[in-house]
Amino acid sequence: MNGPMRNTDRPGEQGDLAYTDPLTGLGNNRRFVTKVKRLIAEREDDPAPFAIGIVDLDGFKPINDLFGRASGDEILMQVALRLHAAMDRHSTVTRIGADEFAFLFPMTFSEAAAAEQARMLIEILSAPYDLGERSARLSASVGCSLFFVGNESADDLIRKAETALYHAKRSGRGLVVVYTQDMEEAAKRVTRIEQALRRAVSAGEVEPHFQPIVDLASRSIVGFEALARWTDCDLGFVSPGVFIPIAEERGIIGQLSQLLLRKATLAARQWPEGVFLSFNLSPSQLVDHNTCSQIMTILSRSGLDPRRLEIEITETGVMSDPASAGKIMQELRSHGIRIALDDFGTGQSSLGRLREFHFDKIKIDQAFVASILTERASEHIVRAILAMCEGLNMDVVAEGIEEEAQAARLLEFGCPNGQGYYFGRPVDAETALFGLGNRIAQRQATV
Repeated sequence: MNGPMRNTDRPGEQGDLAYTDPLTGLGNNRRFVTKVKRLIAEREDDPAPFAIGIVDLDGFKPINDLFGRASGDEILMQVALRLHAAMDRHSTVTRIGADEFAFLFPMTFSEAAAAEQARMLIEILSAPYDLGERSARLSASVGCSLFFVGNESADDLIRKAETALYHAKRSGRGLVVVYTQDMEEAAKRVTRIEQALRRAVSAGEVEPHFQPIVDLASRSIVGFEALARWTDCDLGFVSPGVFIPIAEERGIIGQLSQLLLRKATLAARQWPEGVFLSFNLSPSQLVDHNTCSQIMTILSRSGLDPRRLEIEITETGVMSDPASAGKIMQELRSHGIRIALDDFGTGQSSLGRLREFHFDKIKIDQAFVASILTERASEHIVRAILAMCEGLNMDVVAEGIEEEAQAARLLEFGCPNGQGYYFGRPVDAETALFGLGNRIAQRQATV
């Protein structure tokens, strides 16, 4: 594609430039909203259904980072050309964001038809993109909504399509989701949780709970992993599996993480010197260049030795921006903070990550531990991970241990450390300190 396509869908109210995306030649968000409003007005007396949708390119940012801005622009122009070619004479496609496109299907009257047409667009976009001597592939997610009644506005329809897109992207890649009323209720609940969470973080009401990490040979506690817990006065207990993703998506995770780390480091100061604190960083914190300075400021104020802190990151977090993540990891390690790779074995190209980045510890994912007694494949995988870590001089923790037999088998294989409900569920700071004192007293009594 040599340049922007000629835009033949003119809005008429103003000049083309105000309604045109300069890169692709498609209409822009302003044109899209204008078209939807006009169609709603045309069908005011007889509100025949029509469909709109938002297409979001999955994984475009990593491709853009890998191949460069110019190649990213080339991909976007090829995407625009494919989508434009897929439209019939009644339909419209526009570019409404960096890697988002929107379509309007005036002659689509049902949810099933909208979903089928959206799946066709995904298939069209999944073919390789020619970048000269190289090619790239990407997928797309689509959220759709349908106009049914005359009192719906363009903003209502677009918001519903965005809600459907949110559900599509949370469910995986390459999916189509058509808006339903259930999603509206779910979206309202997410908003309620977000608002309550913002208030709770501001008031310091989210607490760290601590799960023990033990030496499998002696069964002594060598560290604690800090895990977020939140009980709201109106919502009650909110699972971290619910509020952590919301915090990440709505931009609250930075403040939440700093609050939890402040409280966790103050608690860890009361532990014996040999007991470390393990703390999770979110993917967004691995692209924030202030992360290291924020952590060091908290450590300085709490008085916790940086050498007693371990930072856990996931491979997904590293892959979102490898260059930024690598720099932050290097800065943290320069202060004596150890870095652990969490959920090892469940991501993509894990061995490649180990070669590119310096990790002090690997945490074996609980999926392998859960089946280590019943599946030979899991047993071989765990053995291989342990052998690899020994060769790379990395420490290991096996997660998700729930029974003695699992702990014994892991110890037999040479795994030094373990974590899981068998050794203790996450508890508040006072209970963790009390339990730690009891273990120390019991160990001294047996000496």
